[in-house]
Amino acid sequence: MTLTVLFAAGKQLFNSYQAPLEQAFHMHGLKVHLLMDAPPEQVDYIIYAPSSALQDFTPYTACKAVLNLWAGVEKIVGNPTLTQPLCRMVDPALTQGMVEYVCGHVLRYHLGMDAHIHARPGDWQPVEPPLAQERSIGILGLGALGLAVAQALGRFGFELHGWARSPKSVPGITCHHGPKGLETCLSRAQVLVTLLPLTQDTENLLDARALQRLPKGAALINPGRGGLVDDSALIAALDSGQLGHATLDVFRTEPLPADHPFWAHPRVTVTPHIAATTRPNTAAQVIAENIARGEHGQPLLHLVDRPRGY
Repeated sequence: MTLTVLFAAGKQLFNSYQAPLEQAFHMHGLKVHLLMDAPPEQVDYIIYAPSSALQDFTPYTACKAVLNLWAGVEKIVGNPTLTQPLCRMVDPALTQGMVEYVCGHVLRYHLGMDAHIHARPGDWQPVEPPLAQERSIGILGLGALGLAVAQALGRFGFELHGWARSPKSVPGITCHHGPKGLETCLSRAQVLVTLLPLTQDTENLLDARALQRLPKGAALINPGRGGLVDDSALIAALDSGQLGHATLDVFRTEPLPADHPFWAHPRVTVTPHIAATTRPNTAAQVIAENIARGEHGQPLLHLVDRPRGY
């Protein structure tokens, strides 16, 4: 049987994904017509990006699953026409990229690299940075990305605090949950990393009150979702010295508008959504495996929980 798989993610991405997908389908023993256009009633699976022109899934009556290319699904999960199973992307290379990004910036803050790198003649004031076990790191979100980041940071010896909406127990991490747990986690986080999905419950989670819970002078690293942080509250916390610095990789509007105050703020580092990208070679294997599982009657991987939004 030959499957019809619709690539609804644009021509530019199709050019990058076509060869890796075809190779991955072959490796999983799948016969596939990979198309950018097909009669909706003939489509078995949809490979999707939220920026796609496809917004009405009603005609795709035979579609067995929609396979998102990105980890985030907040732009599609609420689509009322999407009744097919929806899977988010959990790509090992994406995870590794996130781990490297977060560890790099945590160490940058931990070691005070900015001050040393920008030193000038006359600035010769050697300081003794604390060791990792003397620095506490907070991680909001203990899903696949949060746990991978925590595991990597744990190897340095950092004191780790993690927060999740539901109770968790993870070796090497002091885990917190619920509103009180969030307050406790924030109060311990000299460096705070946000790796939560964006849902109704997490939007603006880091508002003025939450930012005041952090130790004075704490650093924030947000490679999760721009909507997790109240922009105005963040700028106010930076201006007051409550926060020492923020490294931001994700924003409510992307690209970040040229007139946004983050660009010019001396205590903000802007990176252009580079912390974790989906890579065609590894993502193609995830997609092909999920289609193979669907065809063999096995549970789909990384299935989105619609009520929870991720």
